[in-house]
Amino acid sequence: MTQNLSRRERIIAILTHELAPSALEVQDDSARHAGHVGAKALADSGVHGETHFNVAVTSAQFDGLNRVARHRLVQNLLSAEFETGLHALSLVLHGEQAS
Repeated sequence: MTQNLSRRERIIAILTHELAPSALEVQDDSARHAGHVGAKALADSGVHGETHFNVAVTSAQFDGLNRVARHRLVQNLLSAEFETGLHALSLVLHGEQAS
């Protein structure tokens, strides 16, 4: 199902399925990093683009979790993406309940 999707679309699908977010934004920021050493190394290994993303999520799944636990949860959910070329995530993660 997710084979023909872009990395951005796969990230959205995974986070939507696992976190049932009330708000979700996923922005591909790879172009800003194209000249960096890490991006060049990824390109040399066959990974072109879709390596850097800004992700903002609001979900009840984050309620009661501290910032580090929220980040770990999202990084674990996207582990397969990291294994196939995702290099960096900028995360803004909020629970539904006010902290």
